[in-house]
Amino acid sequence: MTAGFVAMFGAIGLAFLRVPLAFALLIASILGLGLAVNWNVAFQLLPMTISEAVLSYELAVVPMFILMGNVITRTGIAQDLFHAANAFVGHRRGGLALSTMVACSGFSAVCGSSYATAATMAKVAYPSMRTYGYSDELAAGSIAAGGTLGILIPPSIIMVVFGILTQTNIGHLFIAGVLPGLLGLALYMLAIRLVAAWRPEQAPHGEKTGWRERGHALTGIWPFVLLFGLIIGGLYAKWFTPTEAAGIGAGLAILIAAVNRRLTLLTLKEVFLDTAYTSIGLYTVLFGALMLSKLLTLSGLAAGLLALVQASGLEGTALILVILLVFLVLGCVMDSMAIILIFVPLFAPIVVAQGFDLVWFGIIVIVATEIALITPPMGMNVFVLKAVLPDVPVLRIFRGLVPFIVVDLLRLILLVLFPAISLWLGSTIN
Repeated sequence: MTAGFVAMFGAIGLAFLRVPLAFALLIASILGLGLAVNWNVAFQLLPMTISEAVLSYELAVVPMFILMGNVITRTGIAQDLFHAANAFVGHRRGGLALSTMVACSGFSAVCGSSYATAATMAKVAYPSMRTYGYSDELAAGSIAAGGTLGILIPPSIIMVVFGILTQTNIGHLFIAGVLPGLLGLALYMLAIRLVAAWRPEQAPHGEKTGWRERGHALTGIWPFVLLFGLIIGGLYAKWFTPTEAAGIGAGLAILIAAVNRRLTLLTLKEVFLDTAYTSIGLYTVLFGALMLSKLLTLSGLAAGLLALVQASGLEGTALILVILLVFLVLGCVMDSMAIILIFVPLFAPIVVAQGFDLVWFGIIVIVATEIALITPPMGMNVFVLKAVLPDVPVLRIFRGLVPFIVVDLLRLILLVLFPAISLWLGSTIN
């Protein structure tokens, strides 16, 4: 148990020293297994774990969804979604920020990455908001917050990772994320309206668009409707598995970009190369996480923590709140993916032993890590935004995020108190 404890915090320490997360996890896991069991087991488990993961049918979903997101990102289809949203609500006070939030949710639904959503929408939406006199706080804050929808609204890469680590059905996770994702969008839009009412000078009116222009703008959103409807509708109707959905989505995204004449051979080459690099990086991190999960089991740390929790008498909702508090605190200093990879294998057995649904637990954990993306000092979405918008001070972005963090905490409380928000849609599947 001691070796597992030391290895886990050794991985965290290496990550803080800027050792790449994949290597931090692998080094700590191998050393921990060598000390807790023996070195032969440690070095035998490494190739076994890698081969099992590479040959896993479920893991094939990762590069396919990454490919789909890269095609959408690089072919400029995101601009069409923003223009359509702006055509309907851009003339209202705070309308451009509302349009940005709608565009972020739609883009997230086919991208699956918070960072890509934030970076793309910063290029698409921020110039328009600044042109109309929006404050840096509201403009940048709405983009950074909207980007976090990328890890909850399916398909989501972090949901795939959670499903692999906990052996939870990825399709059920995707379907469970729909209503909490829409709730997040609604609360973010409410936050924008409240800011606009409280400080109207930060959110001026935009230009009103005629119905003919609105109709024309709507023609640009059909790729998002088609992709999201096919993936989530197909999973809901059990037409195909998540892996098949990912392959269909990637192929359809390429076809859509080609039909729209936005896909050149050079762009396609860049998309495939970027997908390969990202997938290899994510696979390597997953290898380390799976090794760490084996270490937690073999060292007795997971069983020891479970026994400690049982002895403490902490159970039910109180236990879940303590776990979420740990995730929220960690989110202030760690990347969300690192939190999921290191701590989900540790807490998942405790949650199962308490009789909680892992799909529900996955949703609330993802929402907690979503909040971590915009909380100081390590809010990664903020620094992604800063890289795209170097003239906007980080402090202003964090200041603009305060109302969004407040409604995010409200959403987390609602999801904990009312599990049906996450589980009802999945329960209707025949």
